[in-house]
Amino acid sequence: MASSSHLSVPLSQILFPRSLLQNPHAAQSSVATWWTATETYYNLITSKKTSPLILSLGSQILDESYSLGKSLSNKQIVQLASNGGQKDAINVVLTSSDVAVEGFCSSKCGTHGSSLSAKNINGKRSKFAYIWVGNSETQCPGHCAWPFHQPMYGPQNPPLIAPNNDVGLDGMVISLASLLAGTATNPFGNGYFQGPKEAPLEAASACPGVFGKGAYPGYAGDLLVDSTTGASYNAHGVNGRKYMLPALFDPSTSTCSTLV
Repeated sequence: MASSSHLSVPLSQILFPRSLLQNPHAAQSSVATWWTATETYYNLITSKKTSPLILSLGSQILDESYSLGKSLSNKQIVQLASNGGQKDAINVVLTSSDVAVEGFCSSKCGTHGSSLSAKNINGKRSKFAYIWVGNSETQCPGHCAWPFHQPMYGPQNPPLIAPNNDVGLDGMVISLASLLAGTATNPFGNGYFQGPKEAPLEAASACPGVFGKGAYPGYAGDLLVDSTTGASYNAHGVNGRKYMLPALFDPSTSTCSTLV
């Protein structure tokens, strides 16, 4: 999993993917435990126990000069993603709060897809998967950073305190986690999803707004609360970091499964 960033990547986001690699038994509600839920989808296709989904971290590219400008099209997002690995790769593009992206805020907080490699590898062009997530802090936090910001629509309950004290970045972690689960279970558009292929409900997007047990519209669910900061979270990461991760749809029970 490589990362290409249109500007800089903060520590909390660097540590989030590392947290996926932790021993899932290291903490009761850990990021790694959340990730193992994606294995349920793979176990559906075979009676034999499958190998766990293993991620390894690739290189990180910082585009501090905004090489493609501060207003990006979907095609340019793919162009940035193609700077990463071209085979067996998930290339993640993160854009900073001062970068506008086609469709950002109006219809999406991030997206995932796939593209053909630019060069032949062993005589063939392979596919790579990519994810893009934008920082909504100054553009649409009510749309892309809930429950850490007042929502744009619906019930107006008070926002929760973000676990890393950054509304925009903690919102990005939620989107990144959701899209990573979608990429793992439906990388090329022909995997696991509900509804039409053009607007699929995937592992996390099938459970919108659900982060803990008892969730309902406007209420994220019963969450863990940091006794010192008052921040809400549901997952432990490396170096003592805390995160909010979305519920994942469990195909074996047809319910939304939460960490807490």
